[in-house]
Parts: sequence; structure tokens; C-alpha cells
Amino acid sequence: MQFYRIGLLILSAIVGSVVLTGCDVVAEQAKPSAPQATPVGVLTLKSQSITLKKELPGRVNAFQIAEIRPQVSGIVQSRLFVEGKEVEQGQALYQINPAVFEAELAASEAAVARAEASIASSKSKATRYSELLKINAVSQQDFDEADAAYKQARAELLTAKAQLQSAKINIEYSHVSSPISGQISKSSVTVGALVSANQSSALATVTQLDPIYIDLTQSSNELTQLKMALASGQLTIDSAKQTDVELTLEDGSAYAFKGTLQFSEVTVDPSTGSVTLRAKFPNPDQLLLPGMYTRATIVEGVKANAILVPQRGVSRNNKGQPTAMVVGKDNKVQSRVLTVDRTIGSDWLVTDGLSDGDKLIIEGLQKIRPGALVAPAEIQSSATADQAQ
Repeated sequence: MQFYRIGLLILSAIVGSVVLTGCDVVAEQAKPSAPQATPVGVLTLKSQSITLKKELPGRVNAFQIAEIRPQVSGIVQSRLFVEGKEVEQGQALYQINPAVFEAELAASEAAVARAEASIASSKSKATRYSELLKINAVSQQDFDEADAAYKQARAELLTAKAQLQSAKINIEYSHVSSPISGQISKSSVTVGALVSANQSSALATVTQLDPIYIDLTQSSNELTQLKMALASGQLTIDSAKQTDVELTLEDGSAYAFKGTLQFSEVTVDPSTGSVTLRAKFPNPDQLLLPGMYTRATIVEGVKANAILVPQRGVSRNNKGQPTAMVVGKDNKVQSRVLTVDRTIGSDWLVTDGLSDGDKLIIEGLQKIRPGALVAPAEIQSSATADQAQ
């Protein structure tokens, strides 16, 4: 009986110990667990000075265009160029029959000779009468008539010389030459055609293609904003690069040569609300032809302390505003509403909402929300982040 009591006591002690252990386990499980930090990849933002550029549409225009028109009338005797080839400044292009002009030249030369002979005679008579007048051997009227004849002979000589010069010019104009160097078009007339001085239709057209112009269009609103940014100091002018222009061809390839910005129009086109800018490019291979569509990149200015943010670190809220997640105090996530200006490569240029030293969350955005605890790991640069992505 005594052994029975002892066994019962031992059994009761064992059961009690098991019950107490179970209660401890339940109590331990009921305690709230500590929040776990979510690992994220961050990029520490650094302000920098960047050169802002703007891409504008444009059309190619010839550097010089000369329409060849005759300055004398006559029959085209010969064409002295190959259509579509290069011609040099002063090179003869057409020969107009010079027979009439040669006859006029001969007549003018004869008129000059006659005037020179007449002036010699009248001068001698006027000189002789001047001496005789001193001794009253001739009347004053006789002297005046001799002197007038001499002066008239001088005037006739000047007229004859002017006519001779005009005849020589007509002879030169019978050789129709190119006023500029460039590529000539097809001829609109053939040998034997009758042409008139200063006619409305051109005989041919010479176009200079090297260098060449690109006429760009920029909206007046953009130009106004740029001027205001420069005036307020938000942008500064980089004198070494301000006039540089880079060109993109129709197929998307980059043009091998850089151009120079020449000027900007002072009036706005009322039909398009745009201003024309002109750039000059070298064109040694004549790759650029008048009328081609191109895109050119011009330098707007230099922005100091600019913040560039990778595009994949920026999202939109339900209002359409750009937002970004940053690591705030105590490694907790903060949401920022941003103001962005433009894209530069794969980055956004942020003008408000982020500052130098902010830790922008790039990786792990799907796993976090504002206020969440995170374990940030630094990413060296946006390029590294893109590669990791």
C-alpha cells in the first residue's frame, strides 16, 4: 500500500512537469516576434555639374545657291560643262554667240579713236585762239566758240570710252560663268537656243554643298524657358561648348562631324510658334543633301548641383506624380514626391524632392512600403545597378 502511494506521487509529479512545460511553450509562442529588416539595394545620390542638351528637328539647306541667267541676249553657241559635275568659281558654262558684241566693240573703238582725233584738233585751236586773244587778233566770240568745241570734244571722248567699256562687258557676258564653286544641275537649254538678258528661267543652278547649313526649329516656349533659366542662374553658359552641334541622320546614325551654331532668328513663325536656328556643318563627302530631315543636339547650358536618378528607381502614384523610395531615419522607408525636368540617358534629372546624400532604393522595391524597416546595401552607380538588374 505504501508502495502504491509512492508510485502515485511520482506519477503526479511527472504529469505536472509535462503540463508546466507545455504552458511555457504556449507562452513563448504567444510573444510577438521582432520585425525583420528587408534587404534592399540603394544608391547614394551625389550632385554634379552636367551639360544640358536639347534635340531639335531640322532640314538641310545648301550653303550657297546660284541660278545661272544670261546678262546679254543671243544664241547659245556651246555648253561648256558636264551636267551634275563640280564647277569652279569663274568657270565658263555657256558661250553665247559673240559676233554682235564683237562688232559693237569694234565700233566703240573707232568712236574712241575719232573722239581722240577731234579732241587733238579742237585743243590746238583753242590754245592758239587763247594766245591771239591776248593781242586782240581774234574776237572774244571766236575764242569762246573754239573753247566750247574743245570741251565738247572732251565730252564726246568720255562718251566713246564709256561705250567701249560697255562693249567689252558685253563680250565678257557672252561667256556665261559660274559665280560660285559647287555642283551644277542639268541644263535647261541646249545649243542653238535663244536666250534673253535677265530672263526669268535659269539656264542651270550651281549648289555649294560643303560646308552646308542645317536649319533647326525650337518652340518659342522652350526658348523663353531657356532664357529665363540662364538669366536666373539656374543654368550657366559653357563658352567652349555652347555653339557645338551634333547631328543624327535619318537612319539614326551619328554624323561624323560636329557643327557650329551660327545664329537664332529674332522672330517667331506665327503658323508654328517656333524659332529657327541655323548651324553650319562640314560636308566633304556630300553625305548631307538639301531637303534631308535630320535631328541635331544643341547645348543649352551647364546645370550645377544636378541630381540624376535612375529611371527604374522612379515610379508614379495614383495621381500620376513621380515618386521615389528612400531610406530615412532608423533605416525606415520614406516615399518622396519628385519634380523631374527631363531624361538624360537612363536617368531622370530631378529638380525637387531629392537632395545630395539621399539613399535611393533601387532594388527590392516590390517588397517594401513606406515605414518598412530595411537593410540597405550600397550600389556603386546607376550603371552598376542597371547591370545588376
